[in-house]
Amino acid sequence: MERTIVHMDLDTFFVSVERLENSSLVGKPVIIGGFSDRGVVASCSYEARKYGVHSAMPGKLARRLCPDAIWLRGDMDKYSRFSHQVTTVIEDAAPVVEKASVDEHYLDISGMDRFFGSYKWTHELRQRIMNETGLPISFGLSVNKTISKIATGEAKPNGEKQVTKNSIPQFLNPLSIKKIPGIGDKSYHILRDMGIVHIETLANIHVELLQKVLGENGKIIWEKANGIDNRPVLPYHERKSISSEQTFQVDTTDMKLLQQCLNTMVEGICFDLRKQTKLCSTVTVKLRYSDFQTYTVQARVPYTSYDHIILAKAKELLYKLYDRRLLVRLIGVKVSNLVHGSQQIDLFEDSIEQVNLYKALDQIRHWYGKGAVTKGGYKTR
Repeated sequence: MERTIVHMDLDTFFVSVERLENSSLVGKPVIIGGFSDRGVVASCSYEARKYGVHSAMPGKLARRLCPDAIWLRGDMDKYSRFSHQVTTVIEDAAPVVEKASVDEHYLDISGMDRFFGSYKWTHELRQRIMNETGLPISFGLSVNKTISKIATGEAKPNGEKQVTKNSIPQFLNPLSIKKIPGIGDKSYHILRDMGIVHIETLANIHVELLQKVLGENGKIIWEKANGIDNRPVLPYHERKSISSEQTFQVDTTDMKLLQQCLNTMVEGICFDLRKQTKLCSTVTVKLRYSDFQTYTVQARVPYTSYDHIILAKAKELLYKLYDRRLLVRLIGVKVSNLVHGSQQIDLFEDSIEQVNLYKALDQIRHWYGKGAVTKGGYKTR
């Protein structure tokens, strides 16, 4: 049976939420991010994009391009609440829902066209979301995730687009290769250097050549350029926490050792958070003493997946917790109250240098394993 997949994406989600609470922002260039010149743009309105501003752009450059923009500091707690409202409406209507991020969802409505028109059903769901939440949302409707997501991008802002199976080549061919999900800046420049500008050219390249140039990802990109994507829509189940513990072979009171263990565990947890595009807002530290008495303490942090923020809070909690002066048998750390979110959500306060550092460290860990690099340097085998 041919699949029917919907991709729904909230338009300039953070900005739209702010405009719900302050109508004077409507129609004006709005940028959400850190206030300092070293900060980064987390989100921006379409009015700001006309000046060349985009997400992850250094704040200093954004101010130069759009000096009249209204800058706002992000509020992830508020955005998460609105995201949950949208998810609730979608899950109430759709048979299978995958929440891909804080502002986008995939729906598998295969077979529904036997009872309703798929486009009509999706249009009515979109209207319901806008009526119940007040947020603008766009959708793409097609036979797989890739085509639906690209269709949503073409429908924005605040639009709808259906791409039937027979019209996929006609739809994809004239588009820029940058429209294909998974083509980042590096892959884009490699392909452009090969003279590949449009998806039609990419689709007609030998897949073996793309694999040679782009590695394993080359085949995936070739398949997407040809409208092939067999990935299922996975039902949305939110993981509530990520934790790590270490039991010592010999009980200890060495604070430097405890801090070192905490550092290693936090780095691993934060890597997992970023890999899963999740953020946490609660940090918990646990100690078990030699008499087997166990104590925990927790604290809130701004939604984040960055080591330096979580580690600072974890160390603060460790000093608060370690007051019995007994030998420690076990130390643990947990992050909880997780939400889906792409990396840009972390950028309200972070500098572009900090962002690039984490991207580089994560790439090394993807290649060589989670323990390949730490703040102290590279581990040797």
